[in-house]
Amino acid sequence: MSLDRPVTPDPYPLLPAAPSFDVSSVDVTDGQPLADAQVYSLGNTSPQLTWEPGPEGTQSYVVTCFDPDAPTPSGFWHWVVVDVPGDVTSLDTGAGASDDALPGAAFHVRNDFGTPDYAGAAPPEGDQVHRYFFVVHAVKEPTLGVDSSATPAVVGFNLAFKTAGRAILTGTYAH
Repeated sequence: MSLDRPVTPDPYPLLPAAPSFDVSSVDVTDGQPLADAQVYSLGNTSPQLTWEPGPEGTQSYVVTCFDPDAPTPSGFWHWVVVDVPGDVTSLDTGAGASDDALPGAAFHVRNDFGTPDYAGAAPPEGDQVHRYFFVVHAVKEPTLGVDSSATPAVVGFNLAFKTAGRAILTGTYAH
């Protein structure tokens, strides 16, 4: 059974242009299916991510995981980490478990499950293949200027004005 709807566009080219830099992972291969560990019902563990230092002027990072293919007009936010210090260029596997696992003053905002942590891939059973965009946003300021009560939409709004660069790694998943 398929929900029979068109594939949504890659949302990142629709945002204001930003220089790109590289992100990689021992847990996610770009364009390939996610491992069971990154699936909500199977492991629910955030992947390891390593990135190049952001463009000149980068003072902090925001790390997100977004599914634009969710059957909602707004997609689905699986992970939002704010205020990763500018001298940090990686997160360990499982860093999405809690704020205690994050570097410096970094913190989570609620994902679309309503919890302040990583929530793995969870497309509706029988739906099309979903894409999971793991994005490291280089930020021009030491903090994004939000607190843990912010929504992913508010984080995204602030990023529109404070992004110095963007690194993208995409995994896929379907039941």
